[in-house]
Amino acid sequence: MANAYEVAYKQSLEDPNGFWGKAAEDCHWYKKWDKVLDDSKKPFYRWFVGGEMNTCYNALDYHIEKGRGNQDALIYDSPVTDTIKKYTYTQLRDEVAKFAGALADQGVVKGDRVIIYMPMIPEAAIAMLACARIGAVHSVVFGGFAANELATRINDAKPKVMISASCGIEVKKVIGYKPLLDKAIEMATSKPEKCIIFQRPMEKAPMIAGRDLDWNEVVAKAKPHDCVPVKATDPLYILYTSGTTGQPKGVVRDNGGHMVALKWTMKAIYNVDAGDVYWAASDVGWVVGHSYIVYGPLFKGCTTIMFEGKPVGTPDAGVFWRIISQHKVKSLFTAPTAFRAIKREDPNADYVKKYDISCFKILFLAGERSDPDTLKWAENCLKIPVIDHYWQTETGWAICANCMGLHHYPVKYGSPTKAVPGWDVKVVNAENEEVKTGETGALVVKLPLPPGTLPTLWNNDDGYINAYLREFPGYYKTADAGFTDADGYISVMSRTDDIINVAGHRLSTGAMEEVLSDHPDVAECAVLGVEDQLKGQVPVGFLVLKAGVTKPNDQIIKEVVGMVRDRIGAVAAFKTATVVKRLPKTRSGKILRGTIQKIADNKEFKVPATIDDPTTLGEMEEALVQLGYAKARK
Repeated sequence: MANAYEVAYKQSLEDPNGFWGKAAEDCHWYKKWDKVLDDSKKPFYRWFVGGEMNTCYNALDYHIEKGRGNQDALIYDSPVTDTIKKYTYTQLRDEVAKFAGALADQGVVKGDRVIIYMPMIPEAAIAMLACARIGAVHSVVFGGFAANELATRINDAKPKVMISASCGIEVKKVIGYKPLLDKAIEMATSKPEKCIIFQRPMEKAPMIAGRDLDWNEVVAKAKPHDCVPVKATDPLYILYTSGTTGQPKGVVRDNGGHMVALKWTMKAIYNVDAGDVYWAASDVGWVVGHSYIVYGPLFKGCTTIMFEGKPVGTPDAGVFWRIISQHKVKSLFTAPTAFRAIKREDPNADYVKKYDISCFKILFLAGERSDPDTLKWAENCLKIPVIDHYWQTETGWAICANCMGLHHYPVKYGSPTKAVPGWDVKVVNAENEEVKTGETGALVVKLPLPPGTLPTLWNNDDGYINAYLREFPGYYKTADAGFTDADGYISVMSRTDDIINVAGHRLSTGAMEEVLSDHPDVAECAVLGVEDQLKGQVPVGFLVLKAGVTKPNDQIIKEVVGMVRDRIGAVAAFKTATVVKRLPKTRSGKILRGTIQKIADNKEFKVPATIDDPTTLGEMEEALVQLGYAKARK
């Protein structure tokens, strides 16, 4: 007998109008749509054409009318400032309405762009929701991003107003945002009319007369603003993601499809209901923060957690368990990197035992491949389901997941389980032909994409087609490689440009990383293909060891080389590995594999704007020089 997942998946592909039309009935509309899916201008598909609604109304006002006004909507937990602040749905709606009025006082109207450049404080979410309330298009830029990167986004989005804070906090270090903002505006050719600055007590920012306004002062003068009806197809936000050309791509998210899809996922994927406490330990500067700190949980009527801190060091590796216990979190979504950091600091999970986390039912991991070792460690110490799922900035929500609200499938380590309803995932070769089960190829999604995904790039339809649709006609290109097994489970092995070709054999670095991460002394690892005169490419492993390991590095390297030979075979040609203190990563925890590869191959590279700590690149270069790959740069 078919289970609820199979029924939903089948209907979503055979009758998308019926499937998503039913999901949309669960939302508030000022005017019902004329058509669920409009495919009249392929490949530019649009959802809920003719419908009118408001995202902020559905996130806040709707629940107040349903009697949830006194329920907590947002809990701000900031161990770096020793602050916990709670907002009920009514309180949050009132704050948002006032700030929406403040934006309107500065001339912001429906369709205007507003850039938000803020740390993880409630005002960031308030600013996002206030833009949605009046139909303005927000573009959140990760707080602390370099000035030139912010300037490129200003030039592309052309904001009327910018919203920022005086500073952010990285563990104990105060990072001034205002100098970065001022420099970015100076560099940009498009200039905002006004900047609204939230002054934090740790650092007061100097203000530029005539341009800069104090957050508290503009709010004090403002009148609450009602929700403005917008078209379902109107843009809600632009979120910039790194492009291969170095020019950021402005991913557009519409209002209607975004609302319908995210609200549906809260139960179907994450198995949470209205009133439950849901925590996405991410940042509003990333897509996870948009979808699952701000919008998804509030659409569903959940309580969402906004965390200003780190998984370790604020103050220790037990902070996640403290928050789960204190705020009664049912479902947590974070990156595998966070759990690797916790595992490294607390390998025996001693901190878990200090807290009552009986409220905690499911852990979700995404943002990078979840190595089986970390996933198993989390399962063993938490005794709850640990679900790997796979998605991208462009998609806005999961492509593949174990849909816990529909049917709990057995976990297969290394796989994010099956395609989520709405996603017709295929594996194809370079000729755009489907490959056999178990064979690795390019992961693609048959068009149309489901609602809530990117309809295009901001003011760049050609760029959208070139980046995502041209290479595999009729499909969306994920730029990831993987395979499907006999049970329909999908495995995402690596980026398509991370598949390495060793003497004519196409090999996945992800499969090798899985083996390395199984070694008991390895905390995290990366495997890259570097240029080799004989074989074209050879894999090189980089190992970060767990705290307290006393075994000699040479012995560990010998053991991991043997493990790869045993599990993948001599064909992998895996003979070289080295121990490093840290891996270069983005602020969101992704390993900068492409940059490391360029260092190894002695190619020119730019230090990515998203890098967490630039000194890690120097350490990586040193390790590669010692291995005989990179040449020392002057």
